[in-house]
Amino acid sequence: MTTDPHPPIKAVPVRHYGRWLAAATVALLAYQVLAALLSSPNLEPATIGQYLFKDFVLEGVQTTLLLTVIAMVLGTAGGILLAVMRLSANPVLRVSAAAFVWLFRGTPLLVQIVFFGFLGALLPRLTLTVPFTDIAVFDQPTNAVMVGIVPAVLALSLNEMAYAAEIVRGGILSVDSGQTEAAHALGMKPGLTMRRIVLPQAMRVIAPPMGNEVITMLKSTALVSVIAGRDLMTAVQTVYAQNYKVIPLLTVAAIWYLALVSVLSVLQWFVERRFGRGQRAAGGTVR
Repeated sequence: MTTDPHPPIKAVPVRHYGRWLAAATVALLAYQVLAALLSSPNLEPATIGQYLFKDFVLEGVQTTLLLTVIAMVLGTAGGILLAVMRLSANPVLRVSAAAFVWLFRGTPLLVQIVFFGFLGALLPRLTLTVPFTDIAVFDQPTNAVMVGIVPAVLALSLNEMAYAAEIVRGGILSVDSGQTEAAHALGMKPGLTMRRIVLPQAMRVIAPPMGNEVITMLKSTALVSVIAGRDLMTAVQTVYAQNYKVIPLLTVAAIWYLALVSVLSVLQWFVERRFGRGQRAAGGTVR
């Protein structure tokens, strides 16, 4: 009888006691925070349920979504234009775009919102004339134009253009210059090269930060409440200023923001997956 020179290896799982300790600590802290919040007499869960689907709250949610969509559409379109201008060989376009980005990234969004809300104090009338003539193409009192959500849309859109421009510019620069040279060698015009060759490849780099920009924009709409922008935050502020139910109504707003951000996060995941499908290996890892 012979003895096996290589007995089977007995695998012993590694004990990660540190992980168990960290998980227990986090769970304990989360329980204590949650218990402290729920024990507060000012939270008033019944009041939260009462106001969660009130008409004024739903109208505020609708305006918040409308502001987000309009600001992102205008901001993204303007950002693409500014990015192309910044990469242009024309120094006038390049400097103009850089100055725009410098101005709107260099000042707080809240300041810009308040500025557009009180634009009538700076410019009583908005006038557009034909250069070197007195022919007015557009002439209206500023306060007659800057009504409703117009100041909020302008402030959010222009601010988003500055940030979107840098994101798009980074995406364009990430595409190898040889792609552009090859397209030009095939006779493609610069505009067509940008649309058909550069931007589709740049989207892999642009999509993740732009998804974050959408989520940030949704939350930034709360700032327009300082000029009564009719958004969700304005709606709850108007009501809790009358009934002093500050904590319950702020909780209502927080619940809606969390729900909307959760939906947007799922959509962002699908968009990133769509534009990054060529970058994933069989195991699901990025090459």
